[in-house]
Amino acid sequence: MGNTIEQQRAIVREHIQLENSHDWDGVRGTFVQDDRAHYDVIPIGMSFKGIDAVDQFYRAIATAVPDLRIDVVSEFDVPGRSIREVVLSGTHQGDYFGVPPRGNRVRVELACFFTCDAESGKLVGERIYFDQAGVVKQMQAEEGTPVVATV
Repeated sequence: MGNTIEQQRAIVREHIQLENSHDWDGVRGTFVQDDRAHYDVIPIGMSFKGIDAVDQFYRAIATAVPDLRIDVVSEFDVPGRSIREVVLSGTHQGDYFGVPPRGNRVRVELACFFTCDAESGKLVGERIYFDQAGVVKQMQAEEGTPVVATV
């Protein structure tokens, strides 16, 4: 069991490091490379199923927030599942699921649930929870208007 959890921690750590370095091909490589791969964005009710759809999600986020930064606040692991509380920050510079960019800085707290495949050592899926209304409010604030996201 200890090896399983260490393997999970390693792939999640690599995944987040690759996100922070904006290595989207590398991020794709942290997932199983088949139709089991999925990315669920619970606040907007969207699920990206299959490795190509997961990759498209990451490319969309890279366009929306090209200077994306993820900082891990806490972590919890059990066999098959790793949970990370993170703070995501960056500048809204491209379309975000229909929200046009205004160049505003955004900061949002997320809970990320990773499902891991013990056999391959890869991620099967990621499911995220966050305050979508607070994100949009930050993105759409008028220039010079401070916005504090609700937690």
